[in-house]
Amino acid sequence: MYKRFAFILDPLDHLKPYKDSSIAMMREAAARGHEVFAIGREGLCWRDGMVCARALELRLSVENSPWYAPGNCAEAPLTDFDAVVMRQDPPFDFEYVTATWLLERAVAAGARVLNDPRAIRDHSEKLAIAEFPDFCATTLVARDPAEVQGFIDEIGDVVLKPLDGMGGSQIFRVRADDPNRNVILETLTHEGTRTIMAQRYLPGIAEGDKRVLIIGGEVVPFALARIPAAGETRGNLAAGGRGVAMPLTGREREIAEHLAPILWQRGLMVVGLDLIGGHLTEINVTSPTCFVEIEDQSDFQVAALFVDKLEQACA
Repeated sequence: MYKRFAFILDPLDHLKPYKDSSIAMMREAAARGHEVFAIGREGLCWRDGMVCARALELRLSVENSPWYAPGNCAEAPLTDFDAVVMRQDPPFDFEYVTATWLLERAVAAGARVLNDPRAIRDHSEKLAIAEFPDFCATTLVARDPAEVQGFIDEIGDVVLKPLDGMGGSQIFRVRADDPNRNVILETLTHEGTRTIMAQRYLPGIAEGDKRVLIIGGEVVPFALARIPAAGETRGNLAAGGRGVAMPLTGREREIAEHLAPILWQRGLMVVGLDLIGGHLTEINVTSPTCFVEIEDQSDFQVAALFVDKLEQACA
């Protein structure tokens, strides 16, 4: 039976149809005959116990320009849809948190929202690795500059990053003899008023920052290795990294298979693990990407697995 799926998205004109994972999801759903709708996070509202939003019906195209034709647009309660898929990109600011509160009320009223809004809110994409220390590189989370300085002196070569960044933004590699380490630390911690993460630098980044996808508790057998550009430390595609799909290593599969049932039980349907050299560095749950790149370079249909799991969740 055909379903009605609503996707909470960034503005449609900001999406890149040749690579966007959310568009890949919606195309697959539409190809199976399901109705697909787009919702802007700013359109969410609550009144008299009901969470509603303006939902635009989309007619998806396999072409990239235009990639959709707009249909009817009307305000509807989120309970009118068989599933609501939260695919809003960070920043994870107060407005994002507010959206999770509203979506949680929708769930209480009977809506099915994936990823689960409470799980998204309670799950820090950087700090979540602290639950699984056996899989991580040596890591410090602190805001006291003296603590971080001591860590740099002890380890010698570290990566510093804020807890709310994405796409490689504000990530620094700092060695103990780096003449700029003080100013980098002052900038990242906002003079000791913001908590950051410091991790031992992993030389395995030269072979790629691996994105491993878990969908509905099932591990995708291919990772996307995001290989840094020449002269870069960051492998993020947004920072110029090159994406290469490759089968999971034994260690990568071990980590992913361990986390998969735990995260799915929490309502986290689409998860993107980041691994470098067999070490877990992040657990992404807001809007994990790399569907298209993996599909283009392998025989595994990631979007099809996603819609399979979505249909099963709605059965």
